Amino acid sequence: MERLAQHVILPAGPADAAALGEVHVRAWRETYPGLLPQAYLAAMRPEIHAERWRRQLSGDATGEVVLAVEGADGLVGYSAASLLKGAGKLADAEVFTLYLLKSAQGRGLGARLLGAAASALQGQGAASAVIWVLSENRPARGFYAHLGGRVLGERPVRGWGGGLKETAYRWDDIARLVAER
Repeated sequence: MERLAQHVILPAGPADAAALGEVHVRAWRETYPGLLPQAYLAAMRPEIHAERWRRQLSGDATGEVVLAVEGADGLVGYSAASLLKGAGKLADAEVFTLYLLKSAQGRGLGARLLGAAASALQGQGAASAVIWVLSENRPARGFYAHLGGRVLGERPVRGWGGGLKETAYRWDDIARLVAER
């Protein structure tokens, strides 16, 4: 079994786009069977997501944080977060994505990754953070609750045939997440 210390969390760059595309598709296929339509998951293409990552990581992304988790066999996870601006925001920052391959779960890497994202956001002035998760994704909801996230609300999800909802988890003080690192 690979140890926690054998994984590093690093800022992602354009050169990581292909690996991020692969991990994105694989993580979704591992995470969402039974939650999202199987046809949608089967149609996902790593090269399409790699191009999206390449564009995202090549642009000027002030306030954005994209981190990758790398082990001996390559990338096993990632997170993307950003400061939020404007009126009506639910927190100072939002974690948009946080995924680990199933083979990397259960070792504390998710908490480290979320803590590293929170640390980077805190370094840019954020004190609070929010993340949205599919309401039926019980493992993810348990993970965020375990790390001190409190349920803030729910909203309908557009797409995938309708009927899905997301639940928001909020950390009023992301210093707690930073301590998880």
